[in-house]
Amino acid sequence: MKYLAKSVNVNAKNVHNRTALHYAVAGKNKDATQFLLQRRVKVDQKDKFGMAAIHLAAWFGSLEMLKLLVQAGAEQKVENEEGLNIMHCAAINNHTDIVEYIINDMQMKELDKDDQSGNHPFALAAEHGSLEMLKILMEPYSMATMKPNKVGDTPLHLAARNGHLDAIQLLLQSFDTRDEVNVDGETALYQAADTGQEDCILALLEAGCDPNILTVAKCSALHPVSEKGDLSLVQLLLEFNAHTDVQNQQLEAPLHLAVKNSHIPVIHSLIVAGCNNNDRGSQTLNNQITLSTLINKPTSYFLWALAKIEDKKKWKGID
Repeated sequence: MKYLAKSVNVNAKNVHNRTALHYAVAGKNKDATQFLLQRRVKVDQKDKFGMAAIHLAAWFGSLEMLKLLVQAGAEQKVENEEGLNIMHCAAINNHTDIVEYIINDMQMKELDKDDQSGNHPFALAAEHGSLEMLKILMEPYSMATMKPNKVGDTPLHLAARNGHLDAIQLLLQSFDTRDEVNVDGETALYQAADTGQEDCILALLEAGCDPNILTVAKCSALHPVSEKGDLSLVQLLLEFNAHTDVQNQQLEAPLHLAVKNSHIPVIHSLIVAGCNNNDRGSQTLNNQITLSTLINKPTSYFLWALAKIEDKKKWKGID
């Protein structure tokens, strides 16, 4: 250390604009951190993502490193390029002790604010499934809110599309929130369906979420699961009375999307559920034969239908 003290520039930066302090703090190396602070390292140096050492202390959950940096005069309200402060970083990674220190010891409740996307710490905790963080932000700190972010996603949306069942259950139990839509008209249920989160879909349906709310593109939750061929999700939505004949902006019903992508089991399920295979879009698709006839024919007929779908000329007559 004596040799380093005489010969090394402690503020030297690498290609990521990081100094040795970034790595010492991220690695929770107390001795190295103390040495660098004694050598008057630039405590608020940001890397190319706008992350200062104090961000990393909160991100990796090192209360000891955080205290050292605060004592050394680190900027406590610093934000990275995404507008994340140390409370956001702790909330994302479920470090409840960091948040408790920020609120109780640092007296920095004002860090409970939106980042540049409009997500507050509670929303970020939901997005990342940080269950214990959600709980303490609700009680005792009263920092829970279902306020949507800049694209209209609520914490329920964020938890649902990322498959965080425990967070979803907590939010459903604690808030009167179900079918709010974002700027694209998507509900939490739609986003869970679009990302294939079966357990989350079931929890949302059992809580009374509506599978038939349409997005701006006129899609229901049944459209993405039919397009992807997820038979279990198709059957689950049908069990909760998902409508089979809704057409999106391209006049495609879930059945069209299933045929288009060769998902034969899904096609059968939709037919059995009573979807109308003779609607306007289906007649354009098949021209002279119905889908119900098609799926009982050999594979060559099925491939013929797929070719019909891909033939853009067949869609020009739709208005």
